Amino acid sequence: MEEVVRIILVSGKSAVELGLYVLLPVMVVMMALMKVVEAKGGLALVARLLTPILRVFGIPGAGAFAILQLLLVSFAAPLATLSIMERDGTARRSIAATLAMIFTMSQANVVFPMVAVGLDLSIIVLTSLAGGLCAAALTYYLFARSARDHDPSVVGILPPEKPKWASSPLTLMIQGGQEGVQIVLGAIPILVLAICLVNGLKGIGALALLEEFLSPALGAIGLPAVAVLPIATKFLAGGTAMMGVTLDLLKEGAMTVTEFNRLAGFIINPFDIVGVAVLISAGSRCASVVRPAVAGATVGVLIRGILHLLIF
Repeated sequence: MEEVVRIILVSGKSAVELGLYVLLPVMVVMMALMKVVEAKGGLALVARLLTPILRVFGIPGAGAFAILQLLLVSFAAPLATLSIMERDGTARRSIAATLAMIFTMSQANVVFPMVAVGLDLSIIVLTSLAGGLCAAALTYYLFARSARDHDPSVVGILPPEKPKWASSPLTLMIQGGQEGVQIVLGAIPILVLAICLVNGLKGIGALALLEEFLSPALGAIGLPAVAVLPIATKFLAGGTAMMGVTLDLLKEGAMTVTEFNRLAGFIINPFDIVGVAVLISAGSRCASVVRPAVAGATVGVLIRGILHLLIF
């Protein structure tokens, strides 16, 4: 019983330190800046400019807004865009392509804190775009061919119009910062539970057995056996929990920055149990196309992972 209590306390301390000293400063600043840019129409303008390119990959114009939300805010931010696509008649085939793209690309709430410890920002963004667009195209033209119910050329082309706010930039930044605080506070419980789960699995030796089993395969692609820990955490508990575990490994010297960058293409994305559950909660039409979206995202994540292995 004493060991259980110790694991809980250690996990709680790690989760709180991660939330308050890593996530909180980054998310407050990023959300504050994004609030101003969004309110002034900057995101909508970029989305309109990207629409002609994205339509080739089966992504409606609103999908451009989802890309920016994912890359610059957090993995849950595209939920607002998906909810609008649910209501505006966007074809299910296009929704599937957008979901596959979101599942594949990297999320800002993990990327920006990890840049502080050596993650290559330019590479992670470029591979996100490459993998995400490939996942969307494969889903639209192959995996979701039977999901067509409307003509995607006439719906979902532009992101929703935002109301014109009369607030000053300072007020907008304060509002954005407050939203960032809420995101971090909401993440702390899942962080505590996830890190506690991982530490518990370590305590009973389950992860050591998994490391021993997978070490030959990981070694063949230049990754240490300890990479099993962030991989398992990511798919069981989500990207934020994975970040906490990975930061500990980097701090302890169990994983180098180069090794982390090689692994990043596989694990920095919302394609896990938590991420998929959150994003398909946008509505029944999103939930109905989750299978083709998952198939496309699987290929997209593999493409991203291979690119990272080749680059690093």
